[in-house]
Amino acid sequence: MVKVIYRDRQWTVKPGSTVRHIIEAAGLNPESVLAVRDGKLINDATVTRDGDTIKLVAVVSGGV
Repeated sequence: MVKVIYRDRQWTVKPGSTVRHIIEAAGLNPESVLAVRDGKLINDATVTRDGDTIKLVAVVSGGV
């Protein structure tokens, strides 16, 4: 299984899904989160593998 973490939520999904599919299935906007696996940024076309832990990080922007 693949463990997915987003803020204070955790859930598992079957391996073989793309990161984009996981993000969309969670009801999140793919353009508003980044995915990290093993401390490295991955893109939304990455296919998950059994044993992965994927952390979704909200993108925050702002400025003057």
